[in-house]
Amino acid sequence: MLTAQTVVGIGASAGGLNALQLLLAALPTKTGLAFVVVQHLAPDQPSILPELLQRSTILPVLPAAQGLKLLADHIYVNVPNHSLTIVDGCCLLSPPSQPHTKWQPIDQLFCSLALGYQQQSVGVVLSGMGADGSAGLAAIQAAGGFTLAQQPATALFAAMPEHAIAAGVVDKIAAADQLATALQQHSSLKNSPQLSGQTQRLRMSAEPIVATPDNALLQPILQILQQQTKHDFSQYKPSTLQRRIERRMMIHHQTELADYIQLLQKNPQEAELLFKELLIGVTGFFRDAAVWQQLSDKVLPELLQSRQQQKQLRAWVVGCSTGEEAYTLAMCLIEATEAAALGSGSPDAASPVSWQIFASDLSADAIATARRGIYPLSIADTVSEARLARFFKRQQQGYQIKTEIRDMVLFAQHNVLQAPPFTRLDLISCRNLLIYFDAALQRKLLPLFHYALRPAGVLLLGSSETVGRDSHLFTPIDGRLRLFVRQDLHQDRQQDRRQQQSRNSAQLIQSFPPLSTLIKDAIVTPVSPANANPDSLQHAADQLLLQVYAPAAVVVNPDGDIIYISGRTGKYLEPAAGKANWNIHAMARDGLRGPLSTVLKKAAAQTTALQFPGLEIQQDGAVQRVDVTVQALAQPAALQGLVLIVFRDVAVQRQGNRRGSKAGSEKADAQELAKCLDEMQSLREEARLGREELQSANEELQSTNEELQSTNEELTTSKEEMQSMNEELQTINGEMQSKLDDLALAQSDLKNLLNSIEIAILFLDQDLNVRRYTNRAARIINLRDSDVGRPLSDLTSSLQYPQLHQDALQTLQTLVFSEKQIETSDKRRFTVRIMPYRRLDNVIDGVVITFLELNAGTPLLAQIVD
Repeated sequence: MLTAQTVVGIGASAGGLNALQLLLAALPTKTGLAFVVVQHLAPDQPSILPELLQRSTILPVLPAAQGLKLLADHIYVNVPNHSLTIVDGCCLLSPPSQPHTKWQPIDQLFCSLALGYQQQSVGVVLSGMGADGSAGLAAIQAAGGFTLAQQPATALFAAMPEHAIAAGVVDKIAAADQLATALQQHSSLKNSPQLSGQTQRLRMSAEPIVATPDNALLQPILQILQQQTKHDFSQYKPSTLQRRIERRMMIHHQTELADYIQLLQKNPQEAELLFKELLIGVTGFFRDAAVWQQLSDKVLPELLQSRQQQKQLRAWVVGCSTGEEAYTLAMCLIEATEAAALGSGSPDAASPVSWQIFASDLSADAIATARRGIYPLSIADTVSEARLARFFKRQQQGYQIKTEIRDMVLFAQHNVLQAPPFTRLDLISCRNLLIYFDAALQRKLLPLFHYALRPAGVLLLGSSETVGRDSHLFTPIDGRLRLFVRQDLHQDRQQDRRQQQSRNSAQLIQSFPPLSTLIKDAIVTPVSPANANPDSLQHAADQLLLQVYAPAAVVVNPDGDIIYISGRTGKYLEPAAGKANWNIHAMARDGLRGPLSTVLKKAAAQTTALQFPGLEIQQDGAVQRVDVTVQALAQPAALQGLVLIVFRDVAVQRQGNRRGSKAGSEKADAQELAKCLDEMQSLREEARLGREELQSANEELQSTNEELQSTNEELTTSKEEMQSMNEELQTINGEMQSKLDDLALAQSDLKNLLNSIEIAILFLDQDLNVRRYTNRAARIINLRDSDVGRPLSDLTSSLQYPQLHQDALQTLQTLVFSEKQIETSDKRRFTVRIMPYRRLDNVIDGVVITFLELNAGTPLLAQIVD
């Protein structure tokens, strides 16, 4: 047996059994491929999937076992409650790494194939619920492999193939039986001598592609790409271009490069697809964990220590793809900043340092995905539970990055080879991008990064990248992990000047002195009624003085309703139009309404009088100034809780005395200022109260929202558990349905067998009720379909055998065979044999009665029965 060079991973879930059978049934006997099938299985139920699939194909179907080597033209099936991955061409079984509802076994298989087989890996997604398989297909596609999905319209459950297709990681979409043809064509093209010769000619050009005869093979394709996409790939490594072009050729079943060039010229969409193919988006959260550990433990704390004077630090992730790298950096920066604040002894204080991360990529689709910030459930394999809980929100189909992380990152479509770089940076992460560029382009980019970084800025490269000849620009922090620090060549005075200006600007703080009121306290003593005789001269004089010479005043309740009026208040109060309304807020003239509305709210809490000097009111076209005094009444008891408002006219200054006029003007200005300040203070107080009420309402809403979010998370978890259980039940149901079909077929075979041997047989259960009979038995005992389940004693027959029921009962009790020769009413003779009915599990479950007619054929029939 030959070891498989190309491995096909097949993922299926609910409804996938039928699709698997159709696909495997359409495979030829010789494919040269090894097939690994992973289906969502119930963890606590045995699986008969290998036996069911074996009926659909002549290829050997084997359950996966630890260390089992993959052979060509063999099919391997996962086992319950185990992850199946392929390492060094062998099966590796391991317990699930996640809870059952979050487990993504198809993604795990596909990722292992992409890592181990690269271009020789193939992924197929069939019917199923959820999104398992999409991330794995993306990994296979990024590695240069071939990806397929079942046509959603032909799938019993279309969620899995639809999700993979929507993610843009599927090269071929077809019905399950047609996918077998696509796999066979892919295998044939891989081994095609024409394609092998073409690839060999491509690989002869190992230098950067320029317009020379040796590199003329790829030059037309590069020109078409530059014309249609406005991007130049001439400085990409030829090996990268070769692999991606070869992959697109295999998808279109082409073996000649000239045919593919014609396709590019005729089909602009294919040029766009090739452009996306060349933008390799291999990324993930916390990829190369040792790098991020070193960055968090040492590099970032030292960078924060050296940048204490800066209020904001800037980072740039070059070639961010779908955003995982940028968000990983953001999480590490937050943790490092919090650790620095904790080490400073003020963990509760807000960190004075903020981060701004710029993340750029050439692919608009990748940038759109990064901005959405939604990632599959499989990220739980690389992101810790603590980080998942803090930085992500669980959704139905995956995890979404939280707002605090999303706001730190600015995503932009950016061509690092053509557009100006971001500058004044403290950190640049450019991982696994330089490996796709030739040496000349790398020598251009590294000085660009040096220019963009501030002094002592950090540069992070990929595991296969280095600064090379530019070691004078960057000094290694950890060469093994590809961490470098910017090396200053000379004193950058302009940079220092900018930093000094930034610090000075940050220290400019505009402050406004607190406003204070200029209201003087004045006590207004209410006039108590005299106990003298109302008709006395003193009482009359008091009343006259109050009406004529005392200032106008009103007594109101806390709501502003007028209780009592003293003096002439017509200058200050005016009845409102419409229905009579004795509320001071409705009757106050313009200029008084606002201050009265404000002061009445505060008067109840004051023990002293509140004064508003110099208020202006309009009366008959003239402006009148009025001093208003407001006093809460506490004595006598009858007036307790009420408010007294006193109005006093202010005399108008004459123009004769300029000095007096000037002093009066200054006094009026002071009064106006006092009024404005008091109004401002009142507005501030109202605003403060409003903020407190809004804050209280916001806290209540936030608490309610948290409760609803908690309930929603519980419902989501329950839904995921039900969905997972439903998938398992669908798988079990498919296997049970297959068993039922087999049983129905076996029953049909048994019935045809019994009827074909023409022996009268009667089956009885433990209660001697009719269970089954042959057609020939119905001619001896009067039986029909409705008699199934009837007692034997209720049936009539042509046999002269009244002890038949008794003998059957005795055989059931003693397990001793009974055999007698009995005549019928029409003088025929039968050998009646009564035997116990023994099941496969060795349990007696009734009796079997056979009737052999004694005639010329009897010896042969008897021999058959014996």
